[in-house]
Amino acid sequence: MAKEFEKPRVKIPRKATPRYLENSALHYLSRFASSSENFRRLMTRKVDRSAKHHDTDPDEGRALIDDMIQRFLRSGLLDDTAYAKARAAGLHRRGNASRIIRAKLKQKGLGDDVIEQALAALADDDEDPERTAAIRFARRRRLGPFATEKPEDPKREKQLAAMARAGFSYDLARRIVDADSEDDLQF
Repeated sequence: MAKEFEKPRVKIPRKATPRYLENSALHYLSRFASSSENFRRLMTRKVDRSAKHHDTDPDEGRALIDDMIQRFLRSGLLDDTAYAKARAAGLHRRGNASRIIRAKLKQKGLGDDVIEQALAALADDDEDPERTAAIRFARRRRLGPFATEKPEDPKREKQLAAMARAGFSYDLARRIVDADSEDDLQF
């Protein structure tokens, strides 16, 4: 006999009281770093779900969020500049191009001036951060001199395409893919 499927239970959101929002915000920030705009989006979704279910005014919750964000900015719990620098450094270590880093930081709601400061901090630490990121990307993806075998023309084109999709310029991608060894990457 076939077993009847039960409907999945829908989780009822908690009512967005000031105390609940504060506790939820502190719990989130204790686990994750965030930009103030990304944090605002997260908390606003929480308030909107609660308002829809409990039939309350979402504008009251948004006002509480605005006050909370201002307090967290003053106290240092939220710091867009520090977040941007740390996030950019992490993305750079993974081998992301500055174009991709800029897009990901923009996606988190950071302003252009904060993003430029973060990218400038990368340039302070490394004379050519784009080349360093490209080499890290090639090493991670086993492209160019990091490949197990020398690429023929079709594979070479695929490697160049992978580097282009990752945001690197054609010239830089070509120099890395065409390098015979890691020593040749010191251009």
